[in-house]
Amino acid sequence: MGRAFEFRKERKFKRWAQMAKVFTKIGREISMAVKESGTNPETNSKLRIAIQNAKAANMPKDNVERAIQKASGKDAESFKEVVYEGYGPGKVAIIIECATDNTTRTVANVRSYLNKHGGEFASQGAFDFIFDRKAVFKISAEGQNMEELEFELIDFGLEDIGLEDENLVIYTAFTDFGSMQKALEERGIEIVSAEFERLPNVIKEVSDEVAAQMNKLIDKIEEDDDVTSVFHNMG
Repeated sequence: MGRAFEFRKERKFKRWAQMAKVFTKIGREISMAVKESGTNPETNSKLRIAIQNAKAANMPKDNVERAIQKASGKDAESFKEVVYEGYGPGKVAIIIECATDNTTRTVANVRSYLNKHGGEFASQGAFDFIFDRKAVFKISAEGQNMEELEFELIDFGLEDIGLEDENLVIYTAFTDFGSMQKALEERGIEIVSAEFERLPNVIKEVSDEVAAQMNKLIDKIEEDDDVTSVFHNMG
């Protein structure tokens, strides 16, 4: 098992705990996908993935359809993906991914969370050497031979594969997202969900006190509707 699985649960920090938060995140994924390539999932690969993620999160079909219709309207909100980097207590590296229709509001909020919980902003690109960006696909493990699938998908960028609950989890480089998505779809393998993650390759060991402070900071950041994902390198 690769390094990807070693840190997976530590980085989650409960970000899927609140259903409303998940629906907001997926709604914005749908909106950005529609804005970029239209409302037809057959020709819009990003929208297909967003719809699959909605199914995995048990998001009602009506909610998905409303999100698509809303995104295609003249008065639809325009969301932008932005990434902020910062330090938490103990100089733990933090990357905060957002989808926002108001970057002024979002950056002010993120700055406030960091300042109030012993953190600070870092310059853009400061943590390029600390995190590896990966594409992560989940597919049903039923009927799949993991060893055979690993051999079959290696040419499409597969770096790691493992079992998690009832799913197989496939890791590729960020740049291989499209080729892996296509390879799975061409083989008739339904993608349960797909997302991008940042895996730390440099770990920061901290005391229990600093870890508690970090947990409070991450919880606060994740409460913000503009925030889609938070990654860190705390050991």
